[in-house]
Amino acid sequence: MAKGRKKTAAKKRVAKKVTAVATSAQTKAAKATEKANTAISASTAKVADANKKLVAARKKAASAGTAAAKKAVVSARTAVAKHKDALASAKDGAREAKKQTQAANIEAAAAAAVAAAAEAAKALEASLAEKAEADLAKAVAAFESKWRKARTRKDAAKVKAKTKKADAKTKAAAKKAAAKLKALAKPAPKKKPAAKKKPVAKKKPAAKKKPVAKKKPAAKKKAAAKKKK
Repeated sequence: MAKGRKKTAAKKRVAKKVTAVATSAQTKAAKATEKANTAISASTAKVADANKKLVAARKKAASAGTAAAKKAVVSARTAVAKHKDALASAKDGAREAKKQTQAANIEAAAAAAVAAAAEAAKALEASLAEKAEADLAKAVAAFESKWRKARTRKDAAKVKAKTKKADAKTKAAAKKAAAKLKALAKPAPKKKPAAKKKPVAKKKPAAKKKPVAKKKPAAKKKAAAKKKK
């Protein structure tokens, strides 16, 4: 590893637990289903009660045989039919609410799949980034090791060449020094006695020169032709 470069441990990515949150469509479908079920329960009870009244009215009409009793039977039968219609409508509402719930669940599942895919993409991106950092650290370490080995070989070659050159100079200098020392160690040759020089003949004194005769002083020019007359 390069000096000063700390190897960072890859952080483990903690998977987030996604809490299921009902969508607005699911909430709406759930309310519709609850309302339909309530209506079914109420209509069912009313139908049962109306059927009881119809049975009672028929018994009374059979025993009494009066027009009022017969009319009560008709009214009871009408009430039963009415409550049965309401029950059928409530059941239709329940079926519609069920369809809404299914559609809302499908939409929610699709949305959850999209969210899960996005989360998976982010997790993959983070994982790849961590792996890239680890691979980069390995690559840098490998390159540094290779570079240092090559540089060491190159520097060693330079040192060897320099040393060889220096050794050659040292040997040459030692050889010259040995030659000089050897020359100094030889005894100096004896000098022959110098031949005596012949005495130099003394020069004869030079002959004295005769004194030069002094020239007679020139007669003074006669006074300038006696003062011009």
